[in-house]
Amino acid sequence: QVQLVESGGGLVQPGGSLRLSCAATGIPFGSAHLRWYRQAPGKERDLVAYISRCNLTYYPDSVKGRFTISRDNSRNTMYLQMNSLIPEDTAVYYCHARVSTDDYWGRGAQVTVSS
Repeated sequence: QVQLVESGGGLVQPGGSLRLSCAATGIPFGSAHLRWYRQAPGKERDLVAYISRCNLTYYPDSVKGRFTISRDNSRNTMYLQMNSLIPEDTAVYYCHARVSTDDYWGRGAQVTVSS
């Protein structure tokens, strides 16, 4: 059974940091292309970060320089280090894995940036 489980969300003040984790089971993790998405209330789900099987990364301008995606294939886990957080980063964050043509999603972790 495939499972992606996010952890590490919570409430943080503007300017603070959080690190999200996504633990995967049931997939060949080293072969997966991995992404973090986020969805704020009333908005579409947007891509936040991408890391390929070869550790190539991509970030949209909205988070570039503040967020860092990484993966540890020995632990079947990927991470999202989020620094300099702003209220606009408030959303539910989802991890996503693509293996060949199959897509898998986690259930999400809430991140709230507020003073």
